[in-house]
Amino acid sequence: MDFKEIDNKTVVELKKELTAAREKLRDLRFKDSNHQLKNVRVIRKERLLIARLNTSLAKKKEAKQA
Repeated sequence: MDFKEIDNKTVVELKKELTAAREKLRDLRFKDSNHQLKNVRVIRKERLLIARLNTSLAKKKEAKQA
């Protein structure tokens, strides 16, 4: 998901996506620690998605206050 798609979502949708992404990251980390994960780059992509979601949420919060 690129930033343009994320930017078009509402705050409620962003929070749901963020929760789901954090849950997926947690599962990926467990799989990696058990050596069940073949492609560890997926963890980096998930962390990047979480960062994008957090950035968009902060941006919307700042715009709401101003």
